[in-house]
Amino acid sequence: MKYVTLGNSQLKVSRICMGCMGFGNAVTGQHSWTLNEEQTREIIKHGLELGINFYDTAIAYQNGTSEQFVGKALRDFAKRNDYVIATKFTPRTQQEIDENVSGQQHIANLLDQSLKNLGMDYVDLYIYHMWDYHTPMEEIMEGLHSAVKAGKARYIGISNCFAWQLAKANFYARENNLTEFVSVQGHYNLIFREEEREMSPFCKDQNIAMTPYSALAGGRLSKHRGETSKRLAEDSYAKFKYDATAEADGKIIRRVEELADKRGVSMTEISLAWLLTKVTAPVVGATKFSHIDGAVKAVDLVLSQEEIDYLEELYVPHALVGVMAQNGKQKAGNVV
Repeated sequence: MKYVTLGNSQLKVSRICMGCMGFGNAVTGQHSWTLNEEQTREIIKHGLELGINFYDTAIAYQNGTSEQFVGKALRDFAKRNDYVIATKFTPRTQQEIDENVSGQQHIANLLDQSLKNLGMDYVDLYIYHMWDYHTPMEEIMEGLHSAVKAGKARYIGISNCFAWQLAKANFYARENNLTEFVSVQGHYNLIFREEEREMSPFCKDQNIAMTPYSALAGGRLSKHRGETSKRLAEDSYAKFKYDATAEADGKIIRRVEELADKRGVSMTEISLAWLLTKVTAPVVGATKFSHIDGAVKAVDLVLSQEEIDYLEELYVPHALVGVMAQNGKQKAGNVV
C-alpha cells in the first residue's frame, strides 16, 4: 500500500479509502444489500491487513449501524493512531428548523451521536455530507470550527457540493480564522467526470484532497458483461444515477473490460488505476475480499498515457444526478 498526505492536513492516508456504506443492519436500514456485523468485521480486518488505514462512514448509513459496526471492528483490530476514520453529518431536519435548532447545535448533536456510535472520543475527518440550503453557511462553519476546537474532530471535509460552495466556505473560514475544509468527496469515476470541469482544478490550486465516492459506479466499472451482484440488482439509488446514460457509459465500460483482458488484470484495477491518476484517495466500497484485493492491486498498476487516453476518449457530458441535481431538495434517504 502507498500513503499520501490528505490535502492541507497532517493525516497520512492509504491511497484507497474503504467506503463503509455497505456495512450495517439491512433490516432497519435503507439498503437491503449491506453486510451484517460479523461480515463487516471480516472485511475491515482484511483491509487493515492489506494496509488500508482510511475508513469512511456516515451517521446516515443504515441508521447509524454502519458507524457502530465499523467503530467496534476498528477498535478491536487496530490501535487508534493506526487508522483514519471519517464520518459525515446530514443537513438539519424540518423538525429542527421548526424548533429553531441552530446549525451549530445541529452539528454538535450529530457529532456526539456519531462518536457514541463509533465508540470513539474523536474522528479524524468530519464531513459535511451535503450542502444545507436551509441553514446559513456561517453557522455550519462556526459549528465545524467548534468541533475541531473541542478536540472532537481533527479536520473537516465536505461532500456533494459545487466548487463555488467549497470556495465560498473556505474563503469565509480563512477570513474569520476558522477551520477550512481539507478534502472534498464528490461523484467521480470513468463514466461520470463532471468534477473535472471546476472542482478538480480548484482543488489542485488549493491543495484540497479529492476522495471521490462511487469510484466504480456501483459496480458497473468492475463487472464483465453478464456478471451481477446483489447491489447491482437492488441498489435503486445507483440505478437512478446511471440508468439514464447506460448506453453511452456502456461503450466506456467495454473499453475497461478490453484493457483489463489485455493487461491480464481485473476491471476494478483498470478503473481505479485510472482514477488514482486524478485524485488523492478514492472511496471504494467493499462487501467481498475480492473487492479489497482488486482495489489494493490498483495502487501499483501504472497505465500508459495511451491507455488513459483510450479510456477517456468516448466520454460525453453528463447531467448532474443524485443530491447535486436536487438543488436543495435533498431527502435524508438519498445520501451516498
